[in-house]
Amino acid sequence: MTPDQIRLVDALAGHLPARVIVTDPAEIAPWETDWRGRWHGHAALLLAPTSTAEVAAIVAAAAAHRVPLVPQGGNTSMVGGATPPADGGAAILSLRRMNAIRSLDAEAGLAVVEAGVILAELHAVAATVGMRFPLSLGAKGSATIGGLVSTNAGGTQVLRFGTMRGLVAGLEAVLPDGQIHDGLAALKKDNRGYDLTQLLIGGEGTLGVVTAATVRLVPAVAARTVAWVGLADPAAALTLLRRFQRASEGVESFELLPAESLDAVLRHIPGTRAPLSGAHPWHALIEVTAAHDAREAPAAIVEHMLGAALADGLVADATIAASEAQADAFWRIRESISEAERATGPAAQHDISVPIEAMPRFMIEAAAACEARFPGTRASGFGHLGDGNVHFHVRAPAGADRTRWLAQEAPVVTQFVDDLVVAAGGSISAEHGIGQMKLGELERLSSPARMSALRAIKAALDPHNIMNPGKLVALAPRGPAE
Repeated sequence: MTPDQIRLVDALAGHLPARVIVTDPAEIAPWETDWRGRWHGHAALLLAPTSTAEVAAIVAAAAAHRVPLVPQGGNTSMVGGATPPADGGAAILSLRRMNAIRSLDAEAGLAVVEAGVILAELHAVAATVGMRFPLSLGAKGSATIGGLVSTNAGGTQVLRFGTMRGLVAGLEAVLPDGQIHDGLAALKKDNRGYDLTQLLIGGEGTLGVVTAATVRLVPAVAARTVAWVGLADPAAALTLLRRFQRASEGVESFELLPAESLDAVLRHIPGTRAPLSGAHPWHALIEVTAAHDAREAPAAIVEHMLGAALADGLVADATIAASEAQADAFWRIRESISEAERATGPAAQHDISVPIEAMPRFMIEAAAACEARFPGTRASGFGHLGDGNVHFHVRAPAGADRTRWLAQEAPVVTQFVDDLVVAAGGSISAEHGIGQMKLGELERLSSPARMSALRAIKAALDPHNIMNPGKLVALAPRGPAE
C-alpha cells in the first residue's frame, strides 16, 4: 500500500468493522481486471462497506488523505470504467455488500434498492408482487443497480421505457467530500436548482458514489409474443418497426442483427439453433407485450403485422415463438452475440448511436467504408433499432496477432469509425459510457463547450480528483493531503 493508503486504513480501522477493509491480494485480484480482459489494474486495498454511513466515512477519510477511490459494482463495464489504475494508487470501493431492497411499493410502482442489488434479483423480487423493472441486458445476472445508474444503462427495452435516466425517480449518493445527498423521494416536481440526481446518473462514479436509488416499476407482463424475422436490409427493418409502432404501444423490443452475428452465435454458443430455415442477410427480433387490461392480445397484433409484411414482400420469412421456452431461445441468441463475437477473434468494438432514421444507411455504409479502408477486416453492426444504438464491430484480418492488432491497429480503426459517427450526427457512446477506453476520443471529438462544462462540474464537486480518476473526464493530478 502507498503511505496515503496506510494512513487511510489507520483512520478507518477504529471506526469500521474489520471485514470492510480488505488487503488480501487473493481477495482483491478478481476485481482488478474488467470482465472482457481488456483492462488490467492494481489495487492493494479494497473497501467493502455495508451501509451508506460506512460509505460516507470512507469517502470523507479518502478525501482527507487524498486516496483515489474506484467505485465498483458487478464489474461488468465495457469501457474499463470500474477498473483501478495500474499504479496501485487507488483503492477499490466495492458496493456489492450493499444489496438490500429497502422497500417495494407495488401500488406506487416504486422500489428503493441499494447500489449492490443485482439486476436479476430486482427482477425476481418485483415479479413476486406482480410488477417488473423494465430494463434488461445480457449481464443482468451480475450487473448491479449502482453501476446501471452510474453508466445510464440502456438494454433491450429502451424503445418503450427509456434508459436508466428515465427509470430513476430518486437517488442517494455520497459526494466526494463525504456528505450524503438524500434525494430518494420520488417527487414529480422539484425546482430547487441544479438536479444533482441527474448529474450523478451517467457520471460513472466521477462525481460521487451512488448508494441507493428509487426506481420505477411497471405492471408485470400478462402476455408477450416474440417473433424472429428475416429481412433483406436494415431499411426494411425500420419500415417494419414503424408499422408495429403505429399498430401498438406494446412494442417493447426491436433488435436488428446481420447474418454474421447470427452465424457467430450458432458456431460458438452451444445449444443455439437458427430460428428460420433459410438464409437471410438481416434478422430482427421483435417483442410485443401487454398488461392485463390490454384491448388486443400481442399474438393477434404480431400475426396481423407479419402477415401483411410477408404479403407485400417487406420481410422474406418470419416465425412466432410457440412457447415461452422458444421465446427465451430467441432472446438467448441476441444476448449471446457479444460472447460469440469475442470467440471469433480480436475486434475493435464500438457502442455508438446515430439518429434512428439514419441507422439503416449507417450500418451498411460504415461497414463498407471500414472494409475498404482496412483491407482484410470484416465490419458489421447489430443493436437496438428503435433507439439508434449500434454495436459496431470491426474484426481483425484472419491470422492477425491479437495483441499487436488490438494495440496498434484497433485504435486507428476506432478513430475512423468515430469520425463516421460524428459525421452522421451521432454519439461515440450510446449506453456503455466513456470509462477509460473512450477518454481520448471524447476529448478529440467533443466541442470545447462540452469539455469545459464537464471539467468545471468535475472540478467543482471533486476538487481533489479522488472519485474514479482517469475515467470520463481527465483533470490535473490531485494535490497533497494537508
